[in-house]
Amino acid sequence: MDPRDLMTPSFAGLNGGLFSSVQKADVGDGAGRLIERGVDIMAWADPFFPDPSLPASVEHAMTTALAEGTPSHYSMPVGRADLRQALARRLSRRMGREIDAGRNILVTPGSDAGLLYAMMPFIGPGDEVLVPEPTYPNNLLNPELLGGTTVSVPLSPEDNYQLSIPELETRITDRSKMVLLCHPNNPTTTVYRRETLEALAEVVIRHNLVLVCDQAFEDHVYDDIEFVSPATLDGMWERTVTVGSISKGYGLSGLRIGHICTSDHVMDVLYGAAVNVIGAASTASSIGATAALEDPEILPEIRRRLDARRRLMVEILGSIPGVRMQAPESGILAWLDVSALGRSAEIVDYLLAEANVLVNPGDQYGAHGEGWIRLVFAVFADDRRAEAAFLRIRDALSARAVQKGLT
Repeated sequence: MDPRDLMTPSFAGLNGGLFSSVQKADVGDGAGRLIERGVDIMAWADPFFPDPSLPASVEHAMTTALAEGTPSHYSMPVGRADLRQALARRLSRRMGREIDAGRNILVTPGSDAGLLYAMMPFIGPGDEVLVPEPTYPNNLLNPELLGGTTVSVPLSPEDNYQLSIPELETRITDRSKMVLLCHPNNPTTTVYRRETLEALAEVVIRHNLVLVCDQAFEDHVYDDIEFVSPATLDGMWERTVTVGSISKGYGLSGLRIGHICTSDHVMDVLYGAAVNVIGAASTASSIGATAALEDPEILPEIRRRLDARRRLMVEILGSIPGVRMQAPESGILAWLDVSALGRSAEIVDYLLAEANVLVNPGDQYGAHGEGWIRLVFAVFADDRRAEAAFLRIRDALSARAVQKGLT
C-alpha cells in the first residue's frame, strides 16, 4: 500500500498544484545549490542574508545561557515567561491596551507555525477563508491544509493594493468563516490604511467572521505612514488573532521565534493544544529573542539601515524602461511590475542568467501577481554588495527593454 493513500484529500493533493508553487516561491533547497554557484539570493525574506548580523546584546545573552547550560531544557509550550512578558510590554505600547503576558500571548517556533495554528480552532472541511492577494504563499495554502477552501480576493495596483470592500463582500457566502490578512502586505509592501481597516472591521463583525492578521512585517513602516493593528479597532479584539515575528524587524529569522496575540477566550483553546501542535520554541532562541526585545537600540538602527538601502534601490531601479515600481511602504521587499518585459517566470530566469540574481516570480503570491517580481532589498550586510546587485538587475532589465523596443 502507498501510505499516501491514507492521507486526507487536503494533504494527498499537495505534491502538485498549490504546494509545488509554494515550494518555488520559497526557493527551498534549490537556494543552497545556487549559493554554491555564487548566485546572489534576493528571494529569501531574511534580513542581511547570508552575512553575520547577530546584535551584540542577543549574542551575549545566548552565549551566557549556553555557558550556563540553561538551553538544554524545555521551555513551556506556551513560551518562556520572560519572553511573553517582553512581548506583552511591546504589544501593550503598540496596541494602546493592556496585553496580559499570561492570558494573551503564545510563543511559536516562527510565525509560519503561528499562522497555521491560529487558524486551526476555526477552520474545518467546507469552511471558506477569504484571502486578499497577492499575499504570502502560505496564506493561500493553509486553509487547504485544514480542509477548508481558499477564496482569493483580488487586490489592484491601481489603488495601491488597498483592500476593496465590495470585492470582499461579493465573495462572502454562508460558508465564509475567516478573513486572512497580510498586513503590511507581503509581497506588495502595502500598509492598509485606517479607513480600509475600519471598513473591513465592519464587514467582519456584520458577517460574524474571524480575522487572522499576519503582521510579520510590522516593525518597519516608512514615510510616516500610520500602521494600525486591526485588533485595536472597535469590536475587533475578540474577533482578531494577530500573528507576529521577530524575524523581519530584528533580522533574527534563524531564531525561529513568532507569537500569537489574542483574547482570553481564543487563547484558552490555543493554550490547551499548544503542547500537541507547537511543542515549545527553542529555549536558546527564546533567551536571544528576549534580549532583542529589551534592547531599545536594535530596531532604530536596523530601520535606519533599511531605509537607506530602500532609497538606494529606488534610485537605481526606479527608472528602468517598461518597469513600474513604487517605493516600498514597509519591510524589506520591493514589488516590480515587469509585465511589459515578459511573464514573471521568464523574468526570474532571465535575471538569474543575465544578472546572477535570484528573485521571486510574482504569480507565486497569487494569480494577481502575474507580471510582477518580488525582490528582497535587505539582503547582505554590505551596502556595496547590494548596490552591485541592484546595478546588475538594472542593466539586465534595461537590456531586455531595448530588446522589446521600449526605450
